Formats: sequence, C-alpha cells, structure tokens
Amino acid sequence: MTKSSSEKTHIRPIGYVERLSPKEDDKDRSLVSKIVVESEFAKGLDGIEEWSHVYVVFWMHKISDKDKMLIHPGGGIKVGIFATRAPVRPNPIGLTLVELLERRENVLLVKGLDAFHGTPVLDIKPYPDWEHGRLIVITDFNVPTWVTKIAK
Repeated sequence: MTKSSSEKTHIRPIGYVERLSPKEDDKDRSLVSKIVVESEFAKGLDGIEEWSHVYVVFWMHKISDKDKMLIHPGGGIKVGIFATRAPVRPNPIGLTLVELLERRENVLLVKGLDAFHGTPVLDIKPYPDWEHGRLIVITDFNVPTWVTKIAK
C-alpha cells in the first residue's frame, strides 16, 4: 500500500529542550540540558528516573536544505544521507541516546543531548530495549571505513 505524497502526518511535541545558554555548542556531549515536558504528559514520566539512559526523539527545527541526498561526511567520500548521522534529512528527526541525570517533576536533566535550545521533543524512550525478559544491547556492530578515519 502506498500513500499519496499529499497526505500529511501530524506530530505534536511533548516538550522542549532548554540549554543552559542558547549559544551552547549542540555537539558538546558533555553539556547538561533540560527537557521540559508539557504538564499534560508529565505523568508519562513516572518511573523514568530508574533508567540510566534514554533515547530522545526530536524535531530539528533549525535545519534547512532538506532535499540533499548525497553528502561529504569527511575523507572526500560521497555517501547517501541515510548512511550518515548528518542533520540534513528529508524529515529532520533527531535521535540521541543521553544519560538521564535527574527527574524534577516534568523536567528531565540529561547529559549528551545534541539539540538546540527550543528544539521540540517528540518522544522519550528508555535504553536498553528488552524482549521476552532479555535486554537487547548491541555490542557487535560494523561501521564504514570512512567513519573510523573521521573518528581519529
């Protein structure tokens, strides 16, 4: 079944990112940010403080040039956007695994969130995942050669 490109998907933020300063470097994973969850969703945070890490799904509202499908992530190689973690995407949805430091009612303090001040948060999910009583943690994975060259 295919859907018409004219159909819309409606996504409603559950909260917003608050950085200590709007001028903070969004790529500095050592910084602490607040996720301020709308009061109507605050009850959904009950029990989250028992997790050490959570995924934060957010809308990269400041990203432009969404039609770019090939990019140069580094090393002179050109790859498709879906083979990278670059922010330029057809649907600018961000996903970051962060350390959950504290919950204060409807506010989460997290470390490592690479999102700007005011970024709409779409969802929060605990890490790791589990299935049939078993935690799912990937420890055996592959990355492209160009990523290891950039990471050095």
